[in-house]
Amino acid sequence: QVQLVESGGGLVQPGGSLRVSCAASGFIFSQFDMTWHRQAPGKERELVGFVTKDGSNTILLDSVKGRFTISRDNAKNMVYLQMNELKPEDTAVYYCNRRWVPNYWGQGTQVTVSS
Repeated sequence: QVQLVESGGGLVQPGGSLRVSCAASGFIFSQFDMTWHRQAPGKERELVGFVTKDGSNTILLDSVKGRFTISRDNAKNMVYLQMNELKPEDTAVYYCNRRWVPNYWGQGTQVTVSS
């Protein structure tokens, strides 16, 4: 069974930083590009970015480019989202998933950016 367990969220002030993590199991992790999505209250889930299978390339939404970084550690089946210069509009539940086949969603981790 695919399992995706996000962690590391919390409350942070605008301009602050946070790293959220995703522990994956139940599939061959290194065979999949991995994504980060987020969903704010009352809004649809949106793609934040993804990292390719071997970690060599990433893409990010323009709104987070230069502030967020996605990385992965295939030896640990982990994917990370480093968030810097956080803004209130970054407040959302953050989810990881497999690119192309996101047929399971974990619980997500709440990131709240507020002064």
